[in-house]
Amino acid sequence: MATVTQSNVVISGLARKLILDGLLDEPTAVDSINAVQKNKHNLVSYLVENNLVDSKSIANSASGEFGVPLFDVDAIDFEQIATSLVSEALIKKHHAIPLFKRGKRLYVGLSDPTNLSALDEFKFHSGLTTEAVLLEESKLTSLIDKILEEKESEEMGNFDDDDFDDMNLETIDEEANNEDDAAGADEAPIVRFVNKILLDAIKKGASDLHFEPYEKRYRVRLRIDGILSEVASPPINLATRISARLKVMSKLDISEKRVPQDGRIKLKISKNKSIDFRVSTLPTLFGEKIVMRILDSAAAQLGIDVLGYEPEQKELFMDAIQKPQGMVLVTGPTGSGKTVSLYTAVNIINTVETNISTAEDPVEINLEGVNQVNVNPKQGLTFAGALRSFLRQDPDVVLVGEIRDLETAEIAIKAAQTGHLVLSTLHTNSAPETITRMVNMGVPAFNIATSVNLVIAQRLARRLCEVCKSVVKLPESVYLEAGFKQDEIGSFTCYEPVGCDKCTNGYKGRVGVYQVMKFSKEIGQILMEGGNALDIATQAEKEGVNDLHRSALMKVMQGVTSLEEVNRVTQH
Repeated sequence: MATVTQSNVVISGLARKLILDGLLDEPTAVDSINAVQKNKHNLVSYLVENNLVDSKSIANSASGEFGVPLFDVDAIDFEQIATSLVSEALIKKHHAIPLFKRGKRLYVGLSDPTNLSALDEFKFHSGLTTEAVLLEESKLTSLIDKILEEKESEEMGNFDDDDFDDMNLETIDEEANNEDDAAGADEAPIVRFVNKILLDAIKKGASDLHFEPYEKRYRVRLRIDGILSEVASPPINLATRISARLKVMSKLDISEKRVPQDGRIKLKISKNKSIDFRVSTLPTLFGEKIVMRILDSAAAQLGIDVLGYEPEQKELFMDAIQKPQGMVLVTGPTGSGKTVSLYTAVNIINTVETNISTAEDPVEINLEGVNQVNVNPKQGLTFAGALRSFLRQDPDVVLVGEIRDLETAEIAIKAAQTGHLVLSTLHTNSAPETITRMVNMGVPAFNIATSVNLVIAQRLARRLCEVCKSVVKLPESVYLEAGFKQDEIGSFTCYEPVGCDKCTNGYKGRVGVYQVMKFSKEIGQILMEGGNALDIATQAEKEGVNDLHRSALMKVMQGVTSLEEVNRVTQH
């Protein structure tokens, strides 16, 4: 087969065919091959993900060039897919899937027919002769995601909704002393109950679990899409045993009930997936309240496009984190998604050429290739102390979990002014208030003006369920009172929540609402002249910066959320 050579890179096989068909130019092919070899990616996946060639065109070219039949995914019998013949790890590794078995021949669906190693490994693990079947890349990706999600659901589905009723928890006698607490925690009904609650929380996409003892009842609540709801109420006489079980799992001292404790649980829910829980205990009047934060690493791998930034906001965000120095601040209350925003930024700029260090309290999710430090004030390791150490470690990017005091703020600003990109958070209500908050801490205005590049205020609004959301007609006065402009009324469809078996009270998932304020020369001048947050907000509005409420109204116009949810989140 003839090859094309450019810049010492041999272009052959599928890439050569795409060039000959006019779907790819040589320089782009060379860059793609280099990127694929460097990051060990699949060429077809790379081309499609980066919108260089569409998956249908690639499939048609590959089918004609290599004589591999192009298969219609829609014609595949989902129930007959032979995933039991190979492991999930093998499917993920080769981005290929065993479609069906005919006699001693296994037909393997893939998007790149030159991926002979996939066929060889599938042959080795299945003991069958393998034959390639071509699928469009985008459809193959969707099929693999669906298959893996189904397999994971099956593994998690061992706990039925009726399990709780069958446990007969009332029959377990309560013991008063600590030793019996430990023994009780190992009893099968308690173990099954706790496991079911944890798995249910993961299935429902909860962010937090609350185990709460009161005088006459015990309550378990989940926070789903930012709202708490009660899911179980076991007998109060089991309170100590449930807490003991959770403390054993968290490797905490079960005999210590007078002081708060912090721990972690790593729960393996399938062969290839585990979920971390951050556990906090608190002595209350009637026993220990235990709150667990679910730390799903998948959240940290979210791309910028799914977080909810408007195009102009995304452009400002991307521009700020690509700068070699300066400060990017994210602000908002607890639970507003600040950590996900910062982790997303870190993932974007996390390359071999970049040294990234983070100081967090605590580290929530482990990030490959990032030096993460747990702040521990009791042992003398504060944010300021960690930040000082970072600056002696040749950093390019520094993430400070929170700027809480003047000392941390001063060191962070010094780092931003001396050739480092600094990412951090504060607790304020809006982007302009973040600037004045730093002034109130004691940071000189000129230091802020010369170091801060971007300030992002954010909230999380619940997404309307796409299955059951319903059109709602409201009077014009309601739209005007909500903050819509006169010319906007009637130009969009407003929806309200309904509720179905696919969602929670009409909502499923959340979307970010942002105020993204670039620190302009004019805002810097206002700050230097002693202006307050209102003055800065007025100037930001002149520069086209949407406040949180306006950004939330845009989500209503896009049909993403409801006017009711906007008023709740932005307190309009």
